[in-house]
Amino acid sequence: MKTSFHEYMRVGIILHMAYNGLSTGEGPVLECLSNIAADDYFDAVEITQIKDDETRRKAAEMIEIAHMDVAYGGQPCLLTTGMNINDLDETKRRAAVDRMKAAIDEAYEIRAKGFSFLAGKYEEEKKEEAYELLLDSTRELCEYAKSKGGMPVLCEVFDYDIDKKSLIGPVALAKRYAETMCAEYDNFGLMVDCSHIPMLHETFEENLLPIKDYIRHAHMGNTVIKSPDLPAYGDQHPRFGFPNSENDVEELAAYLQVLLDIGFLNRENPPIVSFEVKPYGDEESAFVIANAKRTLNAAWKLVEEKK
Repeated sequence: MKTSFHEYMRVGIILHMAYNGLSTGEGPVLECLSNIAADDYFDAVEITQIKDDETRRKAAEMIEIAHMDVAYGGQPCLLTTGMNINDLDETKRRAAVDRMKAAIDEAYEIRAKGFSFLAGKYEEEKKEEAYELLLDSTRELCEYAKSKGGMPVLCEVFDYDIDKKSLIGPVALAKRYAETMCAEYDNFGLMVDCSHIPMLHETFEENLLPIKDYIRHAHMGNTVIKSPDLPAYGDQHPRFGFPNSENDVEELAAYLQVLLDIGFLNRENPPIVSFEVKPYGDEESAFVIANAKRTLNAAWKLVEEKK
C-alpha cells in the first residue's frame, strides 16, 4: 500500500522566502500568510520577525485557526542587520545575542514549535576563538529559551565558503558543536537543508549520517553553485529544476530517503520539513510554491517505489 508523506513529516514552507519583502519584518505578512493557511497541503509554516505587534498577534491567530504548526526563523534578524553571534567584538556579539533573545520572545508569543538561528562569519586564523564564542552564545540562548518553556533552539547548517560563509559549517564541525551542546542542553539541535549540502561540497550521506542524532528540523530547497556567473548563484533558494541548479525530483528523493533511513522521518512523531524556495527575478510566488509541491509529490513517488 502506498503511504502519504504526510504520515512521515509535517510539510511546511518558509513564508519570508516564498514571498519577497517579508524578511525585514514588514510587508504584506497577513495577505501572504492567508494563502498558506488556506492550503491544506501545508501542515506548518515558518515565519520570522514581524515588527508590528498587532500584525504578529493576527498572524498567530490565523495559524491557530488553520490548525497549523509554526516555527520561527531567527536567521533574517541577523542577516538583515549584519549581526553575528560569534563576533570577536564583544559589544557586537552581545548585541546579536540580545537580538536573538528578543526573537525568542516573539517565537513564544506565536507559540512556535522551534526557534532557529545561524552561526556567523569568521576569520580562518581565529576560527577556534570564534567557535568558543559561538558555544557561549548558544548556551545563553538555550538557557533563555528553557527559562520560558520547552521550545527547541536549533542552529541551521550553512555553507562556509560560498555565500553565507558561516562557521557551522562543514559536517565535522557541526558534529563537534552538536555533541558539545546536546550534552549540556536537551533543547538544542541542528537544522539541515538539502540546498546547503551541495554548497558544503558533501553528499547527502556524508552530511547527514554523522549528525543524524542531532537533527531536529529539515528544509527542502535548491541552489546554483556551478559558476558565480550563473543566475541565482549561491544561497538564493531558486525553484526546483532551475537552470544549472543542483536539486530536482531525483535529488529531493535521495535526500528524503536518507532522512527516512536514519529515522528522522517517522510516523510516531512526524517532524516539520519545510520548503525553502524563493522566486527569482519577476517569478510569481504562487508558481514557485506549486513547483515545490509538485516536486515533493514526484520525489515521494520515487521513495515509495524503492520500498
